[in-house]
Amino acid sequence: MELTWPLFLFWLKKLTSALVLPPLLPFVLLFVGLIFIKRRWRGGYLLAWLGFAIGLASISPPVVNGMLAPLEPAAPLQLASAADAQAIVILGGGRTANAPEYGGDTVNRYTLERLRYGARLARSTSLPILVSGGAPGGGIAEARLMKTTLEEDFNVAVKWVEDKSLDTRQNARYSAERLRAININHIILVTHAAHMERAQQEFEAEGIQVAAAPTAWMSRRNDDVLPALPSSGSAAAGWYALHEWVGLLAYRLSK
Repeated sequence: MELTWPLFLFWLKKLTSALVLPPLLPFVLLFVGLIFIKRRWRGGYLLAWLGFAIGLASISPPVVNGMLAPLEPAAPLQLASAADAQAIVILGGGRTANAPEYGGDTVNRYTLERLRYGARLARSTSLPILVSGGAPGGGIAEARLMKTTLEEDFNVAVKWVEDKSLDTRQNARYSAERLRAININHIILVTHAAHMERAQQEFEAEGIQVAAAPTAWMSRRNDDVLPALPSSGSAAAGWYALHEWVGLLAYRLSK
């Protein structure tokens, strides 16, 4: 696969993200802290304990919920508020490579959650669908896999496929180009609740009016007597929340 400048920037961003987010960041801090301690440099214990604290916080449900709550909309889409929408745009959330039961690549669970809700909205509104997602690692573009899943598994037609984008900003840019060319400027946007704020900002920056259709809330909305213990689920949600906060920071710095 040819390494273009946008693709280089994409993988550089992915590498940077891996270094500044759990689960790698706490281990990096612990490792550097232990080296400092061994060499009797000041700050070693502080770095080691900071790594431990960040690692524990990023999988602790109360902390994770606190990070997710400001990101996620308080309520789902009310169709009455989207009466003037002209299309549904569903953003890709990743793919699973070489799934043996499907005979090759397919959408991952994040994308599937978005597709399921998008299919439901399409049946309710009869609006045409645009799916958006490229192929940074080569192979079949994510949007192509999304189209196949919607049409074969949900029996919902896809009108447009945007398969060049490598990130949320490009999702918005390339989708907006396609939509404006056919005089569509008001959409229902489907993505994860925690991703909605960033995605909506990107589309609105492209001049597209958005009716937010979030799905798959990750924050807990019930009050337990005792807080839940850390788990693989809270770890995944913690990573997602931190990823979105870093993404929002990058968006605001780049404006």
